[in-house]
Amino acid sequence: MTRYESLLQELPKTPKTWLVTGVAGFIGSNLLETLLKLDQRVVGLDNFATGHQRNLDEIQGLVTCQQWARFKFVQGDIRNLDDCRQACESVDYVLHQAALGSVPRSVNDPITTNGANIDGFLNMLVAARDADVKSFTYAASSSTYGDHPGLPKVENVIGKPLSPYAVTKYVNELYADVFARTYGFTTIGLRYFNVFGKRQDPDGAYAAVIPKWTAAMIKGEDVFINGDGETSRDFCFIDNTVEANLLAALTTDDAARNQVYNVAVSARTNLNQLFAAIRDTLAGNGVRYDKVPIYRGFRTGDVRHSQADINKIQDLLGYASQYSIQDGLASAMPWYIAHA
Repeated sequence: MTRYESLLQELPKTPKTWLVTGVAGFIGSNLLETLLKLDQRVVGLDNFATGHQRNLDEIQGLVTCQQWARFKFVQGDIRNLDDCRQACESVDYVLHQAALGSVPRSVNDPITTNGANIDGFLNMLVAARDADVKSFTYAASSSTYGDHPGLPKVENVIGKPLSPYAVTKYVNELYADVFARTYGFTTIGLRYFNVFGKRQDPDGAYAAVIPKWTAAMIKGEDVFINGDGETSRDFCFIDNTVEANLLAALTTDDAARNQVYNVAVSARTNLNQLFAAIRDTLAGNGVRYDKVPIYRGFRTGDVRHSQADINKIQDLLGYASQYSIQDGLASAMPWYIAHA
């Protein structure tokens, strides 16, 4: 039995109160679903800047009435310290997912990205510290590795940031480290590598590649590849990410706290391979796509290749990374098709 499997058996016996920021978003809503199904109490904070009420409505239909009654929603903004303080009241663990993602968004509007990702992050740190929560687990980012060419990416070796978004996520790590050293406040950062899965928004200019391409293929629309298609990423299924969050929040090992971890599967898939994998998985679900991709210029701020070393999170947190990209696509595809 893995450490995570053991944790899933024990959690329902000892309900705690969790705060999930960005709860109506992609990762936040998946954390909410898992925690409620484990009979935990959850406070959710969101301003619906990128999250959606439909995600919360979907989860309400997936849990029991008793489980849903354990959820309290706070509509608020992490840029408002009072909202953060209200959400943190009587909370045991914080899973901070609220942020403005997307490299292109940050290039086009660095001020708004900074406000949410740095000002909002600091507000949450202060509110959580003052509420005396047991631990503060936050969404960091693989963008922090910047222009460092080494592969796989190891947590203690980074380069210069390549976008305003990357700057904000690195500043999060600096603030978290200072709060740990200055106030003795437990923090753990999770550097996500290209997370995908159900409830990831396929719409809008800043949609992630997997839901965007999948929706386009289902509708028979063109698929655009930035660059030559050889750009590679370490795609990580959402269930792996949920596992990492719960393991991080609940660790009792002092050596594992106040750390930053890669969250990935330690595998590289280039965009040409990804296109073929999505097309073939759709075909296996009865959806045929016969078009070829359209290639266009590289995107400003993007790194060429990304792959994580996950030895640290495996060793210190017991992370198992159970789902490969193929497993994740197979699991998520019926949801994508049903919601196209």
